[in-house]
Amino acid sequence: MTMTTATTMAVLLKPMISAQRLLLFQTQKHTSIIAQQPKQHGSLLVASSVRQSDNYCQNLVDEFDPNIPIEKALTPPSSWYTDPSFFDFELHRVFYRGWQAVGYTEQIKNPRDFFTGRLGNVEFLVCRDDHGKDSCFSQCVSPSCFSCCIWKWAEVLFCMPLSWVDLWEFGLKLLNVATWGPFVLLNLDKEILPQQEADDTVGSEWLGSCSEFLGANGVDSSLSYLCRRVYDIECNWKVFCDNYLDGGYHVPYAHKGLASGLNLNSYSTTTYEKVSVQSCDGGSTESEDNIDRLGSKALYAFIYPNFMINRYGPWMDTNLVLPLGPRKCQVIFDYFIETRLKDDKDFIERSLVDSESVQIEDIKLCEGVQRGLETPAYSSGRYAPTVENAMHHFHQLLHDILEE
Repeated sequence: MTMTTATTMAVLLKPMISAQRLLLFQTQKHTSIIAQQPKQHGSLLVASSVRQSDNYCQNLVDEFDPNIPIEKALTPPSSWYTDPSFFDFELHRVFYRGWQAVGYTEQIKNPRDFFTGRLGNVEFLVCRDDHGKDSCFSQCVSPSCFSCCIWKWAEVLFCMPLSWVDLWEFGLKLLNVATWGPFVLLNLDKEILPQQEADDTVGSEWLGSCSEFLGANGVDSSLSYLCRRVYDIECNWKVFCDNYLDGGYHVPYAHKGLASGLNLNSYSTTTYEKVSVQSCDGGSTESEDNIDRLGSKALYAFIYPNFMINRYGPWMDTNLVLPLGPRKCQVIFDYFIETRLKDDKDFIERSLVDSESVQIEDIKLCEGVQRGLETPAYSSGRYAPTVENAMHHFHQLLHDILEE
C-alpha cells in the first residue's frame, strides 16, 4: 500500500456562528459552483484585522528563547499554559494552520459513512462517497451522498433537507481533507489543491522526512481497529504533550507496571522536522505461544502539534490531544491491533486494562502539573538536558509558529 494517499478531498465548514457545522468532500461536478465563491486567503478563521490581544500575546511568546541550548534554556513561561488570551491566540496560530489529524480511515470505510469532530472552535463532519472504494476519495462524490449525510446531520439541527447550493447560504467553506496511512487529516488554511499536488505534499508537510521511517516501522493500514477511549483532563493541552515528551523520565516513578516491561536503559530519542520519535526495547521476545502487549520494541512518535502514535508489540494506539480551554483538554485514544489477534478477546481485554491504568496515572500527573503552573510563585523551569530534547524541540516548533 502506498502510505501517502492524500487527495484534494475538499471540505465544507461552517463558522461558529450557530450550532450547525458541516465538513464534506468536494465533488468535481460542482466545480462551477465552487468557483463562484470568493477566493480564500490565509486562515478561514482569522479576522483580517489584527486581534487586540496579539501584541500582549507576542510579548509572552518572546519570553521563551528557542535559540538557547537545552543545557541552559528555560522552559516556556507559565502564562503559555494558563492565560486565556494566549489560549485563543494559540488556537489561531497553531491549530487553524497546517495539516491536523482528525480521525482514521476505518471511520469512513463504507459508502455514506461519516464522522464528526471538533478542532478548537470548529466542528466538522467528514463523509465517504457512494462508491465505497478508497480511490473514490479523489473522484466525484455523488450528490446523493451529500444529501444523505447532510440530512442525517441536519434533520435535527436544521429540521429541513439542504441542497448543495443551499449549503453556501449557511456560510459553509471548502477545506482540504487528506489521508496518510490509516489517518484522516484536514487543513483549515490551505487553498483547495489539485488532487495530484495534495497527494504529493501531505506526507512531507505533515511528517517531513519521518514519513518513510514510520511506514517502515508498522504504522500502516494493515492493522485492525478495535475501540476508542476518551479522557477529559483538567490541564492545558501542552501539559499532556510535555508529559509524553520527557524521554521516559517519569516512567520508572509514575508507571511501575509499564516500566517492568521495558528496558529503559535502551531509551533513545530522535527528532525530525516536525516529529520526534522515542524508542525503547521491550522486555520480551514475542512468539506464537508468548504474546506480550509491549513486545520486543516500543516506538512513540509525537507529530506536531498534538498527535501521538504508539507502536509496540502487536498494538498501535494513537493519542489526539484537543484543546478545550486554558486548563482543559480532551485526549482521544484509538486502539489498533494486528489482524491475527483481533479475535483474541482475553488478550485484548487484559491489554486495554493495562493501558487504562497508565492513562489514569498520567492524568493525575498532568493535573498536578497544571496546578503547579498556576501557582503565583512559578514562572519558568529548566530541562533535563539528557532526556528532554523532544520536549525542547516541541517548544521550539511552537515558538516558531507563534512568532510568525
